[in-house]
Amino acid sequence: MAVKYGNMIDLLALQKSFILSHLQPGDTAVDFTMGNGHDTEFLSKTVGETGKVYAFDVQEQAVASTRKNLAAAACPENYTLILDSHHNVKKYVEGPIKAGMFNLGYLPGSDKSITTMRETTMPAIEAALDLLDHDGVLLIAVYPGHAEGDAEGKMVLDYLSTLDRRTICCTLIRIINSPTSPFFIVVEKK
Repeated sequence: MAVKYGNMIDLLALQKSFILSHLQPGDTAVDFTMGNGHDTEFLSKTVGETGKVYAFDVQEQAVASTRKNLAAAACPENYTLILDSHHNVKKYVEGPIKAGMFNLGYLPGSDKSITTMRETTMPAIEAALDLLDHDGVLLIAVYPGHAEGDAEGKMVLDYLSTLDRRTICCTLIRIINSPTSPFFIVVEKK
């Protein structure tokens, strides 16, 4: 898989390469921030007909948009779209999961008035870590270009830096000469 866009790294392709190194057909995955369903589609096609994908969002618009996009992309019907906060994941998913994706911020194409919030993001990440299977991966994309996103990113980095590196490996991918650009964290369970 190419991870370059022109002469620069394609962050989306790089994110997918990390997921693909852990996620197989038949596995269970969670899209913790469904948005318009692009990650849900990627996860659905990756785990295939025998796998399972759960996707969360608090906005009805996101669920409707995702449902439409998944049908248009001819995804296998292996997904459950959940209109609820990602911090309630354990009400719907028993685990274990092999992969989880977070795109913190706001629904693309929205008025940006609703964003992910620290109060629910932290419990969602903690729950995701509890559900994560051995050799599983979480990918957390952070958008620090707005006040809540910046604070949320700092909180996530502070928390992840406290985890025992003998069981969890946390890797930061960031464009260092563009401090407000999105960055992501790969969390791998050994």
